[in-house]
Amino acid sequence: MGVVILLLMAAGVAAMLTRRLPTAFALVLLAVAIAFAAGAPLTGKNSVLDTVLQEGAPALAATMIAILLGSWLGKLLEETGIAATLVRKIVEFGGDRPVFVALGVLAVSALVGTVTGSAPAAMLAGLIGIPAMIAVGIPKVTAAGTILMGIAVGVPFELPVWQFFSTALELPVDTVRGFMVKLFPFALVAAVAYVLVESRRRGVEHTWSLKSLEGGPAARGRRQSLGDAPWYALLTPVVPLVLALGFELAIIPSLLAGVLYALVTTTRPREMNRRLLRTLYGGFEVAAPPITLFVAIGILLAAVKLPGAVDALEPLVKAVSPQNAVLFVLVFTVLVPLCLYRGPLNVFGLGAGIAGVLIATGIYPATAVLGMATSYNQVFGVADPTSTQTVWAAQYSGVSPQQVMVRTLPYVWAVALGGLCVTAATQL
Repeated sequence: MGVVILLLMAAGVAAMLTRRLPTAFALVLLAVAIAFAAGAPLTGKNSVLDTVLQEGAPALAATMIAILLGSWLGKLLEETGIAATLVRKIVEFGGDRPVFVALGVLAVSALVGTVTGSAPAAMLAGLIGIPAMIAVGIPKVTAAGTILMGIAVGVPFELPVWQFFSTALELPVDTVRGFMVKLFPFALVAAVAYVLVESRRRGVEHTWSLKSLEGGPAARGRRQSLGDAPWYALLTPVVPLVLALGFELAIIPSLLAGVLYALVTTTRPREMNRRLLRTLYGGFEVAAPPITLFVAIGILLAAVKLPGAVDALEPLVKAVSPQNAVLFVLVFTVLVPLCLYRGPLNVFGLGAGIAGVLIATGIYPATAVLGMATSYNQVFGVADPTSTQTVWAAQYSGVSPQQVMVRTLPYVWAVALGGLCVTAATQL
């Protein structure tokens, strides 16, 4: 039966890779198939309808709310001009020095990455940041990669990601936060190294004029009407982080505090109601795709944790899982590319199910699985040519996602190696 479940998983990966089915739909169908293969009844205890679908769908509800609040805050950063002001100030400070401009945009991308992820984060930092970098001579591929590497620096402090791993792996938020803090230096060093090495290795390429930074008449008119956000409003991305990391406030209240801070510091009282509703509705639109995915992931996790699935998979997974710390690092470092192209180790796909199996069968402690999953997530978020932020950043820069993958993969692979080394040293 375990072989049948593995074959079903392979079929699910094939369906996602060939784009015959959207990822969320493929995961739900896979979960139902695994449940039936594991001998689950249709209804009742440990059943397909009551356990897998009914209980699995809302299992990651806290993560979904955190995603929505992060998207809401991201829309506020966009509408109030906070993100654009941050990028413009950095560009003005960097002047015509390409490396300084790129490092500044990297820093802004990291700040935005702590608030929201995926394409919205890339757009917030990249709409102005990418033209600015290209205008001063940063190569197009390097400019796109700088945005993505910067977001990856912020991901260890992205509160919705903390909530996701906490809920999915059934770990306290404190545990997730502790490992993310250890992962952050690797992401930071790799991102700075990327900017310094790639910008100098590729040289200066003047391909866009400085006019591209200014945008069209509509963009200039909107900027003139809004103006730069006040300096104290620019602290908005830091507010949730300080509350959650420094004062250990819960994730959802921390994000809500960020929303209120952005609103109060940028909006006149008579306009607050309209802006709140407008950005909230916009946040729903941004959050809809990841929320749908998290519903599917919750269903898949419920399926792989069924007693029949655990009993069937345990001997097979245990036979191929390295227990030695050195082998753990070597094997899972070599397998890093399997998290690309929606592969089986992508934590926002089948990788979540595999993580659930590793924990449910007792092969690795949940904290070790956390280290592995978060290390792979650093790779997926930057180098996967199918991820929305990579596609957007590449296309906006005028290059292909595959070109960005080739340039960024060595750096994020090194980040994954660092995370796996820390995991092996502390958890195995």
